Amino acid sequence: MRIGFIGLGTMGSSIALNLRQAGHQVVVNDTRKDAAVPHIDAGCEWAETPRLVGEQTEVVFTSLPGPDQVEQVGTGPAGLIEGMPRGSAWFDLSTNSPTVIRRLHRTFAAHGVAVLDAPVSGGPDGAAKATLALWVGGDKAEYDRFRPVIDVIGSRANYIGEIGSGSIAKLVHNAAGYAINTALAEVFTAGVKAGVPPLDLWAAVREGALGRMRTFDTLARHFLPQQFDPPAFALNLAHKDVRLMSELAREVHVPMRLVNATLEEMTEALNRGWDGRDSRVAMMLQVERSGLDPDDMRCTAEEIDAARNPG
Repeated sequence: MRIGFIGLGTMGSSIALNLRQAGHQVVVNDTRKDAAVPHIDAGCEWAETPRLVGEQTEVVFTSLPGPDQVEQVGTGPAGLIEGMPRGSAWFDLSTNSPTVIRRLHRTFAAHGVAVLDAPVSGGPDGAAKATLALWVGGDKAEYDRFRPVIDVIGSRANYIGEIGSGSIAKLVHNAAGYAINTALAEVFTAGVKAGVPPLDLWAAVREGALGRMRTFDTLARHFLPQQFDPPAFALNLAHKDVRLMSELAREVHVPMRLVNATLEEMTEALNRGWDGRDSRVAMMLQVERSGLDPDDMRCTAEEIDAARNPG
């Protein structure tokens, strides 16, 4: 298959080479031609503009820094929209704005070109080893059509739904990760300052229940099915634990913005009379504030199992 690839940075460089090594004819483009030297050496073709990439291929993949660059490649001067023929498809692997990708989807649809968002996760190592996870939003028929190519890019592709869904999933994933990092920095600095060496602390807590658990798996136990009774760990006990951590940090003069905000959240949940319910019930306060109906979040055990084991 003739495939276009635009964006030969840290991630895109390896992905494009993997496509070539899989036997595809790959036409590449980047703002720096010298970035394409290893690709040209491997048998890829160089195109001077995104338009020329689109003219010569039936599917184009982009891996770019952000929304501005994606729009420029798509609809800027000599952009993809000027070259891609009707019936072709564009998969954007970038971490992008759902609003931008939906706008591009509408624009390209008027020209008979399918646009799908397919952000990836797994870092440079995953890109090199073709073990990336992909979250894909857009036309399911186009996803199925190009699934053999997608499987060269990563080992865990997930079709999410309509256009923009992939980008939303990626943003949720990344923002959660960085928020967790911030919380970990808080509690670890307090723990070390209170007297436990960092390596000893790390080695100890990673063996606890949370340390041995996949982060997002915890959502399926209580929050998604909204099963908070009987409690696995009661809110009043969890509130006590977080309060003690907050007090310890205060004693050793370590600021705890996220932990203190968590304590306030749990205190509000206690004031709702939820003290004997599972501690995760405090998460429902955010559902209430978001304006969502609880039923919009609720998933049955059968639905969770199907999502956990697709196919």
